Amino acid sequence: MNGIDCPTGCPFIAPRDVALDFPVGMVRAVASTQEPGPGEVDETKRNVLKLLAVAGVVAAGAGGAIGGALQYARPPVVGLSSYPKTQLIDVNGSALTVDRVMKEYSLTTAGAIFIFNYPLQNEPNFFLNLNPTTLPVLGGIGGPNQVSDPTKAQGPIVAFSAICQHLGCVPPAIAYYPPGTCPAFTPSGKNGSMKFYIHCSCHGSTYDVTSNANPLTGPTLYALPQVLLETDADGNIYAHGMASLDGVPINGHIHNLQGGYGVGNSQQLYKDTPTILCP
Repeated sequence: MNGIDCPTGCPFIAPRDVALDFPVGMVRAVASTQEPGPGEVDETKRNVLKLLAVAGVVAAGAGGAIGGALQYARPPVVGLSSYPKTQLIDVNGSALTVDRVMKEYSLTTAGAIFIFNYPLQNEPNFFLNLNPTTLPVLGGIGGPNQVSDPTKAQGPIVAFSAICQHLGCVPPAIAYYPPGTCPAFTPSGKNGSMKFYIHCSCHGSTYDVTSNANPLTGPTLYALPQVLLETDADGNIYAHGMASLDGVPINGHIHNLQGGYGVGNSQQLYKDTPTILCP
């Protein structure tokens, strides 16, 4: 109108606010120089709080995922994949042979128990020579009818786990008791009245060494696992496996080969003084 800018100069027309210049239907926050009045919401602060809340939920979810992963993460299983062939060494450092065992150890050896670790370093075993007994000992070596199949071999030289199958007591609490150790205790085993056995003084479990270390008295329910032995042409003695008639592994292990480090290709016998507590 006559060169007059009516939107800014005409008193009867409201001036145009550029802050409202946006497409129809679009929501836009308009900055204000005034503080929010009572009942009004500061949109900027609310949006910031929303962002913080969302970030917190995301972080919590991520933390939960990490925590769940850590909960189910398991350390690598320590152990062996198969039974090693381990040569046994005498307490004096010499190779343990059948001839040497027959001269140094016998059914009546008292005052000491002889132990070697196999197949893991935390799995002790009794080394026994039941000579001169004439009872057939399944799984033993050194007998006249030694055969290649260890499950059919019979001989006086045997080895059994030295970890009680009841609650896991170890030497000297569990020990071999030679004949005459406890004269009043003669439990009847598979081969009649037994006068020598393995006894655990922790809770009274007793094992028949002439019958694959099967229980003679409780509270144990399981036999001691047996170490399989063999010899070479020179009579050297080797451990090459383990067996148990009831299939139960060594106490404290989910498998005889898991739960510790392997022993290697040789193991030396060591002596321990038994704790004798007659049943």
